[in-house]
Amino acid sequence: MYEAYYGLTAKPFQLNPDPNFYFGSRGHKRAFAYLEYGLYQSEGFIVITGEIGAGKTTVVRGLLEQLDPSKVVAVQLVSTQLDADDMLRAVAVAFGLNVKGLDKAMLLASLEAFLCSLATEKKRALLVVDEAQNLAPRAVEELRMLSNFQLGDQALLQSFLVGQPELRDMMSSPEMKQLRQRVIASYHLGPLDKSETRGYIEHRLHLVGWSDNPRFDASCFDLIHSLTGGIPRRINTLCNRLLLAGFLAEQRSFSASDVHAVAHEIHEELGSDSALAPLAVINGAEAPESVLSSKMDAATLQRHFAELEERIDRLERTVTAAVDLLSRLLHPDRALKPQTPTRR
Repeated sequence: MYEAYYGLTAKPFQLNPDPNFYFGSRGHKRAFAYLEYGLYQSEGFIVITGEIGAGKTTVVRGLLEQLDPSKVVAVQLVSTQLDADDMLRAVAVAFGLNVKGLDKAMLLASLEAFLCSLATEKKRALLVVDEAQNLAPRAVEELRMLSNFQLGDQALLQSFLVGQPELRDMMSSPEMKQLRQRVIASYHLGPLDKSETRGYIEHRLHLVGWSDNPRFDASCFDLIHSLTGGIPRRINTLCNRLLLAGFLAEQRSFSASDVHAVAHEIHEELGSDSALAPLAVINGAEAPESVLSSKMDAATLQRHFAELEERIDRLERTVTAAVDLLSRLLHPDRALKPQTPTRR
């Protein structure tokens, strides 16, 4: 809607992960390097954790974009609230196997035969499990058992476990001892710092043809960092609404007061209670009276951003699972083809 008004070629702050908008912060570069190192090892597990919206999926998809599909067959599981048997079936279906009606023994035999066939073709199999913090212990154990499949001294399956900070807690539990021994590399992706937040915003804008229209006061960037905690998806939410508000008001520049006002609108839409502390003056940027009277502080807004992101994540997973199920019901023949990760 606002793209044409500001002369942009596309929407710069979409919520969906897109490798084309990859921003190499220090944390994201380290996470990418860990994935590359782990992938080079050709075995075991690589674990990436981070807050909702920190950019984990973008980093993983950035790596997947660089893989040669003639050498690596990569598939992704998005819905992970599965028991052990359902996990095995989900893995088999993701790789394109028709396992309807097979018992567990035949299911494992089919998976092993398929992975062996890839190895004889000099191809590798990679499984990406998103939202891995939701895995039941028995489902994790099944994944570990799959990592035992070998052809000679070559491991047949490598797995990326991607999830929220709870995944780290789960991995440290006593029952995960055997899995921890299979972890080749792990990394926790933290938030952007203040300078990276500005770089991230300007990077995404430049990718869609931004030429200082609209103009951002320097105070905007520190305030955006304070309100979002440096989490990329929260930054996208706030900046997207800021540009929309500017378009509706026919603005060509933004100040800290404009950021405050948009944050207040988001806060009001989330329906929080009114008994909250006043919004502090951040980095010397005074908030307009209408925002001060909203009794909202930065920490509270961050919590509400997190609540909104949780809702968005649940909705995306539900829709993805429903579409996948409907597709398999309407087109059962497509289940015979390996599924590749979605690329937006």
